[in-house]
Amino acid sequence: MTTEPGRPSTDGNGSARPPTLRTFTEPNRRGRPRSSGSLRCDRCHHNVARIRVRWPDGSICGACFTAATHTYGACAHCHTHRMTPGRSRAGEPICCDCARITTNLTCDRCGREAERHRRGLCARCALDDDLDELLQPGTDRQLRLLVNALASADRPESIISYLRGRRANDLLARIGNRQLALTHEALDALPRSTAAEHIRALLIHHGALPRRGSEPVARFRLWLTARLAQLPDDGTRSSIEQFATWRHLRRIRDKEKHANAVNLDTVTHAAKQEITEAGKFLVWLRTAYNVGPAGIQQAHVDEYFSEGATTRKHIRNYLHWLQRGKSHRQRTVDAPHRVAKSLPMVTQDQRLEMVRNCIELEQVVASTRIAGLIFLLWAQPLNRIVMLQQRHALRRVDGLYLQLGKTPTIVPEELAATFGTYFASPDNQRTGNTGTDWLFPGRKAGGHLHEATLGQRLKVLGIDPQRARNATLQDLTRQVDARSLIDLLGYSGQTITLHAGRAGAPMADYVTLRARATGG
Repeated sequence: MTTEPGRPSTDGNGSARPPTLRTFTEPNRRGRPRSSGSLRCDRCHHNVARIRVRWPDGSICGACFTAATHTYGACAHCHTHRMTPGRSRAGEPICCDCARITTNLTCDRCGREAERHRRGLCARCALDDDLDELLQPGTDRQLRLLVNALASADRPESIISYLRGRRANDLLARIGNRQLALTHEALDALPRSTAAEHIRALLIHHGALPRRGSEPVARFRLWLTARLAQLPDDGTRSSIEQFATWRHLRRIRDKEKHANAVNLDTVTHAAKQEITEAGKFLVWLRTAYNVGPAGIQQAHVDEYFSEGATTRKHIRNYLHWLQRGKSHRQRTVDAPHRVAKSLPMVTQDQRLEMVRNCIELEQVVASTRIAGLIFLLWAQPLNRIVMLQQRHALRRVDGLYLQLGKTPTIVPEELAATFGTYFASPDNQRTGNTGTDWLFPGRKAGGHLHEATLGQRLKVLGIDPQRARNATLQDLTRQVDARSLIDLLGYSGQTITLHAGRAGAPMADYVTLRARATGG
């Protein structure tokens, strides 16, 4: 197979990236890695270095002990609702009394059945002590709300681990010592860090800090101020400031009005790319030719494109903005719109293997597997998947539906129970992100999962987002007419007609849809 000079072989799949499934290995079991040893756990049947406890049903390793002491429900023997760490001969979960477990699993302070975390206290009581010592809330309303937000996490062990982190501990200590005020201005003045943004999100989500519009937009404004300060004051800074204000900030403000329906992380990320690349272009232009924005010639643009990375294509909208008011034919300077020369995709057999991974690999967190199924079955872009809310999951008499476009689409009967169980209790709500309507909550309180994070997680299941999405869309266009797909999936007519044409699908309404897509 021949390739362009300097380009790696695509191996016939339309992309130089190696297919994810080719190097896919089954992910490890969740949780901390188990140390191997000569002792055998009677619960997980792994060889371990240390046995944590011996109960009537056998020797129990540390990981199984923790799992057992975090299991609550109705005892299979006495039907009492309590901790059920024991196992009957049939493998059913049973309470301490029915299992004849004598290990002390009661907190000395609150009396709750739980694993004793420290000095006879359960993890929640130990966390209360840690937060009071670190934050010293007293009667301060904001600090008390912050303490309550952290202390009320479903899994207090996770917050205890979070407090051990150096940055988080230092930040909370400064708050507790009253060296750092709990205001947006004080947090903005800090170096950008995950710890600071996590605290800000908790404070906002639990009412201790006022909302200031959308956080992605607020972060974009701060970024823009810093970016403009880095540009030379030779006409470059003023031109980029005007471009950012009139092209991007106005558009972002309009989209902010629909923040629950628009992924503002995606919008602001695209704006940052265009602003950054436009600034780089003007700096290059001034250095190479001592020319400012008013003196840009097509030859400059062609040379700039010929010798740099493909990210330089993002100056296209800046060039159009400079010539605002002019039609395509009137423009004297333009940048070519990059068109993919190939369509990377997986085979349908590989796609089915990915679906199988999502269903069978239970060691992968439920949110990743459910998002993977939505992606593989309905080709939803990742930035739309992370924006799905509880209102998009429609529970009807005839089954579970997802509202992805104008027309709800039914979840296959074989997967309805799996989807329904997850939607009833989404991931990431155990460490502060409680009370959220997002179907895929992020670790930050009140926020949804980031699309880049989801993309990385899908690779654990062997999913290459670009190839899999193309394969799914082509398969769907062969099975469903284009007009119905547009209503079901929420795609534009242009996207559907493109994939339908490549799939060779018959389209009686192709001309109408194409005219709508192009405005003809």
